[in-house]
Amino acid sequence: MSDPTRFHLIRHALVEPSARATFYGSLDVGLCELALREEAALYRWLAARLPQPAQWVVTPLGRTRATAAAIFAAGYPAQPLRTEAALAEQFLGEWQGIPHEALTERLLHPPHPFWPHAAEERPPGGESLGDVRARVGPMIDQLAAQHSGEDVVVIAHGGSIRAAIAHALDLSAHQALHFSIRNLGLTRLEKHGTDWRVVSINEEPWTLP
Repeated sequence: MSDPTRFHLIRHALVEPSARATFYGSLDVGLCELALREEAALYRWLAARLPQPAQWVVTPLGRTRATAAAIFAAGYPAQPLRTEAALAEQFLGEWQGIPHEALTERLLHPPHPFWPHAAEERPPGGESLGDVRARVGPMIDQLAAQHSGEDVVVIAHGGSIRAAIAHALDLSAHQALHFSIRNLGLTRLEKHGTDWRVVSINEEPWTLP
């Protein structure tokens, strides 16, 4: 059997405080400068932990490119960045930019036990998490085929990483929302032929033995 394609998925760094007060979805918001400074040790760990060589993939949203730049500044040799729109965060349509407390009156379905809205909830003009899963799955299959036996580092988003896990495990979008994906946590997936393996979720230096 040929070597697997190894995916190293990292959720972008924490965004700035005013964005966190809203449903920012796929708005292009900046990173939190204070968190960037306070988490310097975590960037150094990622720079040492991530494999070399590797293909690097980001999304069109600047916070993924800025997170990659911070990892490079912490010691990982700078790499060309491939941009894939299919791995972007959930587009929340008319919900984008509204404060959290304004959401309840807009819901058509009961919220998920661990998320403000249901996985099947599709905001007006936007996407449901099922829609995100439908676009992320084919893209990671495509990357796996293009980079068979290689390492692929993907700086993405909570929604798209949940969708990738759901695709790998053949889970529903509702089940995907049971995963908590932490900022700068490392999730590792492997594609062995037609089969997926989940190696770790939210790997961090202080969670390792």
